[in-house]
Amino acid sequence: MRITQIRYYLAGAIFGLLLSTFVNVGYGQTVGRLPIPANCLDSIPSWMSKSKIPVLAASVIEGGKIKELKIFGKLDNGRSAPLNTFFNVASLTKPVTALTVLKLADAGDWDLNEPLDRYWIDPDIRTDPRYKKITTRIVLSHQTGFPNWRSQNPAKKLAFLFDPGTRYGYSGEGFEYLRHALENKFHRTLQQLADSVLFKPLGMSHTRYGWNDKLDTALFAEPHDKNGELIKMTKNTSIVSADWLVTTIGDYSKFALAVLNQKALSTRLFTEMVTPQVKMQGNAGPKESMGLGWEVITPLENGEYLLMHTGSDDGVKTLVLLLPLSGRGMILFTNGNNGFDVIKQTIKTAFHLKELTP
Repeated sequence: MRITQIRYYLAGAIFGLLLSTFVNVGYGQTVGRLPIPANCLDSIPSWMSKSKIPVLAASVIEGGKIKELKIFGKLDNGRSAPLNTFFNVASLTKPVTALTVLKLADAGDWDLNEPLDRYWIDPDIRTDPRYKKITTRIVLSHQTGFPNWRSQNPAKKLAFLFDPGTRYGYSGEGFEYLRHALENKFHRTLQQLADSVLFKPLGMSHTRYGWNDKLDTALFAEPHDKNGELIKMTKNTSIVSADWLVTTIGDYSKFALAVLNQKALSTRLFTEMVTPQVKMQGNAGPKESMGLGWEVITPLENGEYLLMHTGSDDGVKTLVLLLPLSGRGMILFTNGNNGFDVIKQTIKTAFHLKELTP
């Protein structure tokens, strides 16, 4: 499927639903202290039924280790979904791409602040000198000035909506711009780069950018609409740096643990990744910023901070949420358009959150 044929949602709508749970809540002293309840996943089948979600995969992390790894529901072939079910995780692709690039920077092979025009200039913006301002840091913190996708522009061409580096503006196009630069410098695909520095070292053998005919279609969690009906679609087979990472809950948990336990990067690059780069405009509270590839919410009580990303394609809703100082987190994949309803209920239960009342 071509990138313009996939239904995408703007970042404000994606993040806002989950941010409202973590920012506009009465925290008390809960996030950094109370353990995740052992029964936090017990109500998921009931919530799935009400929200017409066929399959949900969950990973609960406590003390820097996986506490629970479960999958609920049935695939369209009637088979109970196994733990090795494949999901398109939508924009949860972006943190994976970001970590791949940061590992290249950690090795001294890539410069986060080098202008990308040395390796790539999109033909649509070649006459606009602002392309000279685009760097990896600006891309990973969503400050390129590009729309989410060029298909949203009237002319269907890439163009700047604002000057790069001046404010936040969520953009999959920015990540694709970076992919072109990476592939032109290294003469390797993003898949090959990620395999060498991330997937193979972490043992993520069931993860790749886009669908591959060698993968078992019978193990794929097909997308479903708000009524629980199958959405007929063609699987994306191209490498897209911002979307359509195909993975399993087990593999993505390996990635999340590497981030949470600060094992994937040097202390210097990890600090760069989680340091707020730009405030996310349009959100309710003062705490939400973009780091490098991650939403960063800080500070919470006890000095804790939150790393988060959500994903939303048509029939796909996903979340990764990490609390590095207390070594806890949660990953949730769903294959239904009402997935955020279940995701929100689950994280509220797991982290003892209660929304503020007037």
